[in-house]
Order: sequence, then C-alpha cells, then structure tokens
Amino acid sequence: MKPVVLSKRLQAVAGMVTPGNRVCDVGCDHGFVSIYLIEQGVSPSVLAMDVRSGPLSAAREHIVERGLESVITTRLSDGLHNYNIGEADTLICAGMGGALMRKILSEKKEKTDSFCELVLQPQSEIEQFRTWLREQGYRVVDENMIEEEGKFYPLIKVMSEGTFEYSGYTAPADDSVLCKLYARYGFYLLSRQDATLRAYLWREEKIYGEILENLEKQGLQNEKRALRYKEVSALLEECRLALKLFTTQKSS
Repeated sequence: MKPVVLSKRLQAVAGMVTPGNRVCDVGCDHGFVSIYLIEQGVSPSVLAMDVRSGPLSAAREHIVERGLESVITTRLSDGLHNYNIGEADTLICAGMGGALMRKILSEKKEKTDSFCELVLQPQSEIEQFRTWLREQGYRVVDENMIEEEGKFYPLIKVMSEGTFEYSGYTAPADDSVLCKLYARYGFYLLSRQDATLRAYLWREEKIYGEILENLEKQGLQNEKRALRYKEVSALLEECRLALKLFTTQKSS
C-alpha cells in the first residue's frame, strides 16, 4: 500500500511536529495526518480523536488497513474531554474556526498546558485567536503560511510557558500598531518576509482597494456605507503598513 499523501496544508501541519514526539490529534477527521506521522517516522505513537463517530470510524478503518492499530489509537472525544494528561507530547488542533479552537484549548486548560507544544491551524478569526494566545501567555515559537487552491492558511506553533513572547523579541507595551500587525499577520511571517504572506497581503490590498472604489461609486452619504468605508480603509492601511515591513517591494 502506498504511503499517505497529504494536502499541502496538512503536510505543513505535520511538518511542525517535533520529531520523536507522541501526538494527540484533536479533530483527526479521517486520520490521514496521524497515519502520515507514523509512516514518515515523525512520531512513535498518535492518539487520533474526533467528536464525530463517522469520521472516527473511517479513520479507524484506514489505520487497520495499514496495520497501524498498535501505534495509532482512536478515541471519541469532544475536544480534550477524554484525553488523559501524559498520553502525548504534541497537540495538533487544525482545520477549524478560531472560536472553536479557543473553546477546545480553554475548556480543559490543565490538559492543554500539559503538552510540550501545540500545533495550531485556525481557519478563521486569526487576529482574535493570536490575541487570545497572547492574553493566555502562550509562547509562539514558529509560524507558517500555506496557499492552497487560492486559499491562505496560517499555522502557529506555541508552547505554554506562562509568559507570552516571540523568541528573541517582546513588543513594547506601548507599541500598539506593531502588536496589532503581529496579531493580524504573524510576527515570524513578517520578520522572515514570508513570500506566501506577501502574496496574501498583495491580494488583500487589491481586494480592499476594489471595495473602497465600489463604495465611492455608490456614494458615502449612506451611513452604513460610510461606516463600511471607514472600516475597510483601516484594514487597507494596516495591510500597507505590513507590506512596508518587507524590504522587497511589490513590482510594478
């Protein structure tokens, strides 16, 4: 049987796991990340959990087909409710909205904080999610961004060590603009001048510009449109500020 081939997004998620770590994959879906981690020799064991019995049953079938049931355990669980502290070193939580991810991580915080590292891939509310991580004192140790089929996916790797910081840098408390840019776009992605983030910013700049142009054509006398114009203008300004952090500017 051929090894599992993951999508670009899921391969990036698996790529953030520290080799040798036991993994708990919350929201494992059909279990392909779990299988990949074992087949590639990244992890010695995986606990694959999902709140839905259907996908979990499919995951179990795929695991048995490959003879990996001795190293991959499946378990029905709503978030971390049925996880026991000490069963894994790395928590993977990917492919769900930021609000749901916050709920999972905060409901059983003593379990969340027992992991050596968290590999997180929120699908929405990214700025709010990064802000929440900051407020909870998690230490961001790595970030990535993947573009797949026209969609952009940020990935965040954190450790729960009690004090929020970026490795080698802690933003001054009064540097609200910079902190906001880091929350919206990611400290490591901006610092590394990540090419995928730059492509995302270029796309966002274009989209915001088109929205403003359409609103202007419709007229800003309408209170609702005027408010929307102000909101999008602020987003465009932040986007352009982020682009200024890149030394290589957009080519004409």
